[in-house]
Parts: sequence; structure tokens; C-alpha cells
Amino acid sequence: MRETGDGWEVVSDPSEWDGVVFVDIDGTLVPAPGSAVHVARYLGTEEEMAKAEAAYAAGLLTNPEIAAVDALAWAGHTETEIDNWLTQLPLVEGIAETVQWCRGHRLLPVLATLAWQPIGKHITKRFGFAAYCGPELERADGAFTGRVRIAFDEFGKRDFALRYAEDLGFALSRCAAIGDSRSDLPLFDEVGLSIAFNPDQQARDRASTVVDSGDLRSVTPLLANWCQRTS
Repeated sequence: MRETGDGWEVVSDPSEWDGVVFVDIDGTLVPAPGSAVHVARYLGTEEEMAKAEAAYAAGLLTNPEIAAVDALAWAGHTETEIDNWLTQLPLVEGIAETVQWCRGHRLLPVLATLAWQPIGKHITKRFGFAAYCGPELERADGAFTGRVRIAFDEFGKRDFALRYAEDLGFALSRCAAIGDSRSDLPLFDEVGLSIAFNPDQQARDRASTVVDSGDLRSVTPLLANWCQRTS
């Protein structure tokens, strides 16, 4: 893997792929209230984070504002601790199978998310995604300091996807995105297929199509039809 500044990626041979499928984490792979609130249960700040996530969804806070507050609770903890807590992360069904389906159909599965990088890294390794992005926490002496090293927002997510696709020689019109909320809208506006998965009203109104399901495998027929139309 190589560091890209806002995430990590597995270096891939562009000739192996016909496109990229960008997948969100919170609200998509991880049902509400999301991965940050799950970790906050262990950190003792669950109530505060649940309120902050609700404020973000309502457009009252930005992701960097939430991250600055959440980062304080991570101070003194290690990535190993966080990784252990994430083994209990609530997830929708069918993630591994959908990742495998994408790879089998020459679509590279990539996480495009505002979740903290240790969360993206955990899910990338666990399910076989090729890359992830997200805000980064500062570290010193093997532990988190409680400060944000790299801030990130919904436009950073879109820009990460754009760079990743361009590195493989694809326009975003050759890519798909799966998400559920405000943080996915800029990327939805750029890709060839946007799938709102268990979405809020904003994403439902903006996406190419909508899927309400507890199983990520429900998106594969839509991806298959899209591939057939664009081949």
C-alpha cells in the first residue's frame, strides 16, 4: 500500500479494471448512527457524538468541526485499541460478497468516506477494498494526540475519487458511487451511476437510483445493468 495524504491505496494495474465503485461507510456500510458513535461508546462520548452526527446531517455542523471535537476523545488511545473495537462494528449484510462481485466484474471497489482513517483502514483490510480516504488523526509515540492532522469534508471525498479514477485512466463518468447522505452529494453529481443506499431525502432526490435494503448485494443488479449499458 502507499500513502496518498488523505488515505491509502493498493497500487493497481489500470488494465485490470473497467471502472471504479466508490462506497461510503457511515449510513451505507455501517447503519446509523455510524462508526464514530460506535467508537465513542468505548471512549465514553457516545451521547455527544450522536448529537454531533445529527447536527451534521441537519447541515448545522461541518465534518471538520465534528472531527475537531471527536479527536479529543481519542487522545492517548492506540490504533490497535480502535481496531479491536471495530471488530464489533454493526454492518449491513453482503459486504464481502459485493466486493468480490465487483472485482469479478472488473470494477475496483474503493471506500470514499468521511470516517476516520483507522476506520477506513480496518474495513479496507477486512473486506478487500482497494483504498480509502478520510480525515487523519495526529499521533505521537504510538498514540493519538487528540488533534486532527488532516481535515476532510464531502468535497475532499469527491476530489479523492477524482484523483483515484484519473490515476487509473478513468473519468468519473466511468465510475459508480454508493452512499446515503449529504456527504455523498458532490460525488453523486460527478459519477456515471449514483446509488442511494438506505438514504436520507437529500441523497434519495439526487441519486440516479435508490435501494432500500439491509444487504449490500442488492446493488449488484444495478451495477450489472449500468456496466452493460456503458460497455
